[in-house]
Amino acid sequence: MKIRTVIPYLTITTLIALAALSTSARDNQLLLDDWRFQKGDQTNAAATDCTDTGWQKISLPHCWGWEEAQVTNKYYRGPGWYRRALELPAETGKRYFLRFEAASTVADVFLNGQNLGEHRGGFGAFCFEITDKLNASGTNLLAVRVNNAKATDIAPLSIDYCVFGGLYRPVHLLVTEDVCFTPLDHASPGVFWQPTQVSKNEAVIDFTAEISNGAKTNADRVLVAKILDATGKMVASQSCAIEIPGRVTPPFALQLKLKNPHLWNGRADPYLYRAVAELQTTNGVVCDSIEQPLGLRFYRVDPDQGFFLNGEPYRIRGVCRHQDVWNKGWALSHADHERDVQLICEMGANAVRCCHYQHSDEFYSLCDQAGLLVWAEIPQVNEITAGPEFAETSRNQLLDLIRQNFNHPAIFVWSLFNEIGYRTGDPHRLLKDLKIVANGEDPTRPTIAATCIMDRPQMNKIPDLLGWNRYPGWYPPVDGGIPSKPEECGSLLDAIRYTSRHGGICLGEYGAGANVSQHEDKPQQPKPAGQWHPEEWQAIVHEADWAAIKARPFVWGSFVWNMFDFVVADRHEGGVPSRNDKGLVTNDRQTKKDAFYFYQANWSDEPVLYLTSRRYTERTNSLTDVKVYSNAKPVELFVNGKSLGKSSAATNCVFIWKNIALAPGENHIEAKAVRKHQVLRDQCVWHLGGPP
Repeated sequence: MKIRTVIPYLTITTLIALAALSTSARDNQLLLDDWRFQKGDQTNAAATDCTDTGWQKISLPHCWGWEEAQVTNKYYRGPGWYRRALELPAETGKRYFLRFEAASTVADVFLNGQNLGEHRGGFGAFCFEITDKLNASGTNLLAVRVNNAKATDIAPLSIDYCVFGGLYRPVHLLVTEDVCFTPLDHASPGVFWQPTQVSKNEAVIDFTAEISNGAKTNADRVLVAKILDATGKMVASQSCAIEIPGRVTPPFALQLKLKNPHLWNGRADPYLYRAVAELQTTNGVVCDSIEQPLGLRFYRVDPDQGFFLNGEPYRIRGVCRHQDVWNKGWALSHADHERDVQLICEMGANAVRCCHYQHSDEFYSLCDQAGLLVWAEIPQVNEITAGPEFAETSRNQLLDLIRQNFNHPAIFVWSLFNEIGYRTGDPHRLLKDLKIVANGEDPTRPTIAATCIMDRPQMNKIPDLLGWNRYPGWYPPVDGGIPSKPEECGSLLDAIRYTSRHGGICLGEYGAGANVSQHEDKPQQPKPAGQWHPEEWQAIVHEADWAAIKARPFVWGSFVWNMFDFVVADRHEGGVPSRNDKGLVTNDRQTKKDAFYFYQANWSDEPVLYLTSRRYTERTNSLTDVKVYSNAKPVELFVNGKSLGKSSAATNCVFIWKNIALAPGENHIEAKAVRKHQVLRDQCVWHLGGPP
């Protein structure tokens, strides 16, 4: 490998002239349609002469298991086969790659009966080159065996969610020139933009490109890295002439500097530059090009004062999210991801913990654009197994996560584990190795983990930051000694701070369950595994939790468990089978629970006025409290058209009128307020029947 000439800061005129000579030769085709699927195994399914006319016709994304899991405590975990014709007349000088965004959890890929390879792990992308496997006729047969059966070498081993099977994210056919940015390094884009030093005055970006030469002879190229602002104006560039030996994939590095950068500033201003990497021939023809988002930001965690983004205090108000949608499982569309981000932003959250595995690149991209900070995870949940096989797949899952998502500015931490300790043996060696990998791959982002126990202090010190999963008012503590009533959340946080000053305090999970069909006046704390989960209790828990969090600036972030209800096959709680009902929104995304509006009133800048217990329509008590969530003052309450007065006595946007009398039959409840010159009204109807 020889770098022959460095060309600093090509003029805009020169670069425009070079770019005008040609567009990128890279082609990215989605292979979503015309698939056939069969659940179960078949010995000759990879063969070209296998008959699949009786198989199910499907389109991607596709997954199995959700149908059973939604209604029973068992679902299919085993193999399934996908087949598809691939009409592809190969051209000389071109290279062909198949890139799978994910397959759960083991995928064996075959082309024309030949085994291309295996990928172990259900959440990261993987890629195979097929250039020398294509038939001269142009007619090819792609077959994929996917198996979501539990394997002792693949995390997760112990879970409180479902592991559905299938090709549940898109598949791509990539076509490039002989010399290209490689897609074969853990299916990464092959280009990495690292904001090494960022301030309000200057940003230094270290750029690395992994360039693959598929030909036998050396190739002369020009590597160009350029940054364009949101209007398309180029604001920084660097280039160098390079020589790439045949049949190798060397890395090349450039450094770019940008004065007075427009910073990516979370929800307030999620500004994105366009980072463009190009390979050009020596006469300026573009032979490969990749564009990535570039957000420039800097942040830190102070153990006493909390999180700072771009030098300013920035309390992280987060939610947790699973990639699970009712009647779809994991086979989410772009519209599904977009709706989730819209709901998270509507509530006023500014961060999301992507639990407990790598989520789709599409979702991370939407978070980049929305200004949502992302806690990105691998599926190292609850248990590990000893031995080199599990360690190897865990390391590869971490490398998949980091290299594939390195360029997303929304991601601010790489997670190493969730709640490992009380169900497993000594995990220290593996977790330390994973931390070394993460810090080596990306020294600009800290590692993090989520724990729920204090009796593994050495393990809890392994990540750079630590989140605590605690549920005052819901679950009893797993290690004893800590109160679990809602009003004692503050003492819980103080106790954690006293015993562990590790990088400040973060709540990685907290919350309570709620069935929107179950209601109760003055509810008592229910049993988490019981069949009675009144919506009112969830609201009480979140009101107390947020009050405690808000009053403690050393709590640099908190993440509600969970943003959405999700399917768990072996749960039967709150009167509903197969559901974790701690979501603030139902699994079908149709109903926002009362607690959603509590956070919206506290977190959002938009005017909010919401009458709680609106679904508690059939009443038996003639005297009841009326609760309103609003970020407006004062709020006026009306019952059956009569004003019961205005109130400004809100605590954390909670207004309560005590012992309001209901009349027999229908009662019309209405609240009014004004905020930002906007008149707000909300109303509902309650029916009082039977004895008080």
